[in-house]
Amino acid sequence: MNRLYKKYLDEVVPKLEADFDYDNRLAVPKITKVTLNVGIPSAKSEAKFQETVGRTLARISGQKPVFTKAKKSISSFKTRENQIIGAKVTLHQERMYEFIDKLASLTLPSVRDFRGLNKKSIDQKGNLSIGFREHLPFPEINPDEVENIHGLEVCLTTTAKNKAEGLALFKYLGFPFALKDNDSEKKKTSKNKL
Repeated sequence: MNRLYKKYLDEVVPKLEADFDYDNRLAVPKITKVTLNVGIPSAKSEAKFQETVGRTLARISGQKPVFTKAKKSISSFKTRENQIIGAKVTLHQERMYEFIDKLASLTLPSVRDFRGLNKKSIDQKGNLSIGFREHLPFPEINPDEVENIHGLEVCLTTTAKNKAEGLALFKYLGFPFALKDNDSEKKKTSKNKL
């Protein structure tokens, strides 16, 4: 059994039951899937960049990615029908918990200038979306071997009914959240400058 899943069952579920007073243990929110997504811009749609993105996602997730294609041509975005515009991986069960454990304990703390996740990155359904400007913080990536740096998005989907349940779930699982929202800090500093 995965370390994080054991923590979820032994520690997180009782805390959530105490906080939200669920009638049934099965009503306690849980993470159902993790999706990793990389957009491939039309300017970088050459086969070598696609291959690099595919290798990176496979190395980070331990699973082969699926390339997504444009459904129709859009001239303003410079995309043609059936052109590859992204790559994604969806993780479930054991692989999902291994990835989440690694994400919370290794990857996020190694991001440069990381001060915690913004609470606004949790939507009204309790799902968490994290965007990375570059894929270098992941422990599987060797910076010396990197040819092209690209960003990626990680989305954790939950069964939570609202934002408060999702926030409590992620906090108890060990995700580092900022004490204050980053936007409010920026507003305060700009007011101080005036």
